[in-house]
Parts: sequence; C-alpha cells; structure tokens
Amino acid sequence: MTRRIATAGPVQLGALKTAVTYERVSTKDQAQRGGGDEGFSIPAQRDANNRKADSLGATVIADFVDAGESARSANRPKLQLMLEYLREHQVDYVIVHKVDRLARNREDDVEINLAIKAAGASLVSATENIDETPSGMLLHGIMSTIAEFYSQNLATESRKGMLQKAKGGGTPGMAPFGYLNVRQRTEDGREIRTVIIDPERAAIVPELFERYATGEWTVVMLRDDLAERGITSLIRPNKPPKPLATSHIDSILKNRYYVGVVTFEGIEYPGNHEALINEDLYHRVQAVRASRIQSQEKPRVRTHYLKGSIFCGRCGEPYSFAVSRNGQGNLYSYFYCLGRQSLKNGCDQRAIPIELAEDLIEAHWETVTLTEKKCDEIRQVIWDYVETMLPLFHGKTEEAQRRLAQLDNQSQKVLQAHYADAISVEVLKEEQANIALAKATAQNILERYTADEARIKQQLTYWVGLMHQAFRHYRAGNSAVRRQLNQGVFDKIWLDDDEVVGFDYTPAFRRMLADTLPADLAAEQAREQKRLVRTRDLWLVPDSESVLTEEDLAIPKDLPRRDRRHTVRAPLSAYLRQERPRGQLSWERKNPGPFQDRGSNHHFLVAGAGFEPATSGL
Repeated sequence: MTRRIATAGPVQLGALKTAVTYERVSTKDQAQRGGGDEGFSIPAQRDANNRKADSLGATVIADFVDAGESARSANRPKLQLMLEYLREHQVDYVIVHKVDRLARNREDDVEINLAIKAAGASLVSATENIDETPSGMLLHGIMSTIAEFYSQNLATESRKGMLQKAKGGGTPGMAPFGYLNVRQRTEDGREIRTVIIDPERAAIVPELFERYATGEWTVVMLRDDLAERGITSLIRPNKPPKPLATSHIDSILKNRYYVGVVTFEGIEYPGNHEALINEDLYHRVQAVRASRIQSQEKPRVRTHYLKGSIFCGRCGEPYSFAVSRNGQGNLYSYFYCLGRQSLKNGCDQRAIPIELAEDLIEAHWETVTLTEKKCDEIRQVIWDYVETMLPLFHGKTEEAQRRLAQLDNQSQKVLQAHYADAISVEVLKEEQANIALAKATAQNILERYTADEARIKQQLTYWVGLMHQAFRHYRAGNSAVRRQLNQGVFDKIWLDDDEVVGFDYTPAFRRMLADTLPADLAAEQAREQKRLVRTRDLWLVPDSESVLTEEDLAIPKDLPRRDRRHTVRAPLSAYLRQERPRGQLSWERKNPGPFQDRGSNHHFLVAGAGFEPATSGL
C-alpha cells in the first residue's frame, strides 16, 4: 500500500525536510484483524512514524505499506517501490517503526541501507536510537543481528510446533480443497483450531479420484466439467472464489491428505481428519498418472461427452474430436477417425459433424429398450443370486479387516522406531510407502467383498430400470450424465457415415441382457459354493448350458499380434441378434477373428460399485 501525504499548503522542498514512512506486518491475518483494512499494527506503526517525522521537522510525502509480507526476503513489492521512489525524488529521511520492519537478516539490511544512502536519505527508527554516529551505527548493527536471530529462532520454533502438531494428527497450515479450517471450543472452555469436512465440496474429491482412475478422464476434462457445474475454490480474504485450475486439480490427485494422513517434511503421520478416499483408490490414480507421464501423453485440449464411446465402423479405430475454422472464419466442430488421420490403415471414413454424431447416438438410445416384464425378470434373477452369494464373502471381509488392523499397528511401530532413532528417515519413508501399498490391496479386497444389500438393490433397480426408459434418461441428461450413460452401458458404438452400424455392451450389461443369464449365474454360484476364489467372467456357448473351459477361452499363439490381446473372447455369433443387427463391420471382414470381449475379472456380478462404470455415479 502506498500513500501520498497531503500538506496544508505549498511545500518548499528546499526549506523543509522530507520523509517517507514504511510499515510492514508479516501475515494477512495481522493486516485484517478487527475487521479493518489494515488491522491494528499498521496504523500504530504509522502514527509512531508520523510523530517521529514531526520531531525531526520533516514532512511525510509518501507512505509505503507491505501487508502480509515476510522480512526474510527483500523482494517485497512496496519496499522495492519505495527504493525506486527514493532514486527519483529528493528525500531526507526513511522512517520505520523498528529496524526489523525493514529486514530480518544482515545481508538484506546492508543492501537496503546502501540503497537508502545512495539516494541521499538517512534511515531513522521511530523507537530505536540509530543514526550516523558511531554509537548509533553500533546499535543499528546490534538490532539488525537481534532481528536476524529472532527470525531464525522463530522459524526453528515454528517448525518444532508444526512437527508436534503433525505427530498429534493435526494439520499444519491451510486445509486442502474439501476441508475447512475452523475454531472449536473444547469441553473445558479452550478454543482450538481444527479441520472439518467442507459440506459443499467434500463430495467432489472422491468424484475426481474415481473419474481419473478410470483412465477416461484427464485433468483438463475434470477442470472443464467442474467449471461447467459452477464448482469453485473456497472464498478467502482478498481471494474471491474461482474455478479450479489444472494445477490445483493435479495437486488434489497426488495429495495423500485425502487418505487420512498428514505429511510433514516427507514423513506421514495418522491424521485426526476424516479421510475422503481409501488407499486403493489413491494408488489406482497414481498408476494412471505415472502411465501418462511415462508415455508423455498430452492433456486433451478438446473434449466431448461422446469421445471414447464412438468408433469407426470401417477400420475399428476411435473417433477424436476437433474444432476448426473455415475460410469465412467460422468455427465448426466434428469427429474424425484416428485411423484415417494417422494414415495407418487406409481408412476412407469422412469426418462427421458434431451435431450429426449427437443426433445419431440420441436416436440410437431409442432402440435400447426392454419391456417392463423383462426388466422384472432380470432383476429377480440377479437378486436371487446376490442373496445367495452374500454370506459367502464374510470370511474374506474379516480377513481384510484383520490385515488392515495389522498394518495400522505396523505403521505405529515404524513411527516409534523412527522417534527412537532406530531407523533413518529414508527407511521410514520406504516402510510407509510399502505399508500404504499393502493397505490399498487389503482395502480393495474389503470393498470388493463388502456389499450393502440396500445399496445393491437400489443400484440394481436403477440400472435394470434404465433399460426400460433409457431414451428418456439420456435425452434429459447433461453432458456429464450422457457420458456416464454411454460408458456405463456401451463399450463401443460403431459409426459409418451417417448411421450407427453396431454397438457392443459393457461386460456387465452383456451378461445382464444375455438369454443365458440364469444358467450363467447358477453355474457360477455352484462353483463359488465349492471354493471362494476370484474367477474370470463366465461365457456360455450359444444355445448350450455348458460353460466354456479355460482351454476353450485360451487365445491361440498363432494369431496376429493385434488379436493376441489379454482379453477373454466369445464367438461373434453369440451377440449378433442383440448387438450386431447388420452383421460384421467392414473392418472385421478385412481382419477376421473372434469378437473381442474384455469380460470381467470380478466373480461377484453386482459388487459394491454396482453396474455403473468406475466413476462417481449419477
């Protein structure tokens, strides 16, 4: 803050002494105490500086204020502005309340004083007797050394306090997005600072993690989606709420605070705050982040809710989204085949205007309809299976819970060993990383085998009922809802020119809509009752009740490399009636082979996540 001081009448600079004043406080909180614009300290410093100017017979012609700036650095905006002002104007005195307002280390103190002297001014303290005399210069040196000692000692003590707070599970510094810093009063009347969940933003955090973990969302896509929904950062003093930047979202995705730990100087401590995600979800997100960094994948500049769902019916490659400008300067949006764009397969598919692609998919949803009777039959078959299977998983959940308790105990022992200087910081960090990974595995098992009957029934009713009125849900949904519906129900939708030529259901919906569902579930149930182990998705031979064996599902070694993917495949004819009304697509005729089906590695048809894709849900 810079102020020009008005005088009562014309000032003859040759006859009167002139002065500038400088005030500073270290934190924004100090500058805003009492609800004012400057708090209490700055006005008090200014009054003392003005009284000192009066005693010197000097007129204050400018006032410079750094509110919320540390003196550990000389790179303060108003300080630098004051030094520039001194170079351009004739000033006799630079008045500060104390020497430590100007600098808190000897190096900066010397440089600032040399700059003041070079401008022909003298430094004056309103409360300390420093001047150009030998005793004044000695006192100045002593006070400057004391200020430096105070600053360094304060940093050491602050670090000790923050370390102790972290050890106790407290949060050093500001709480991240999704939490709030608050003051609470304890039962004995003491007021403490703590962290609570932000009721407006806490649910956004697991949503960001879950979406990113699918690999279908990038940070840029998450940013655009949050901006479209009007989600902003928390309002703070002098910082209005604003949309989350990509850097902010990226920092959220790598912050381990959300799993319930506090990190201080690289060491993790169990936090007192409530976790918003578990270790399993956190590690899945880090795996996606690492793979993208390793592959140098660039963020998607353009995004659309159909991207990742529609594929070329001629060559099998995905469509990408682009925006171009024509000769008249108008922007237009379109989808283009990556196979044609890369010239790798000779595809001649032309670009599809964005409006046409949207209309084609919307019209296609009108064909995805089941009768109410069929929906009831499917719901009843699956629910009978779920009720039978639920008791079989208690042993797995109990084992996972015991493992998590052991890991928590091991984490405490490792910390105690570090406190006793039995292990180094490097060993501690390595052990904590190993424990976190083991907890992620145990939490994955616990989540997979823990099922809430009410939630499963709710999800089952929704997703089966969705197919009864699918078009109405799709047409009423926004971009985010349409993306989730497309990716939750369809693995791929194949387009050729101006029509939908085929589509593939996701594994869960393919199983749910297959005529062999009752026999499929019965066979799986019988096997699970014999042994509770993870199994692969079961696929039945068409018009047969026999289950394909591992040998039948094996991928031949003599297939071309493109077809030797680590997936489970079933004959194309099994789903022609339901998913391929026009038969094989052109790219399949050129490259014959079994129909691709990734299947599922979950033996529990309706696990904790239900039928929906691995996102936040609708």
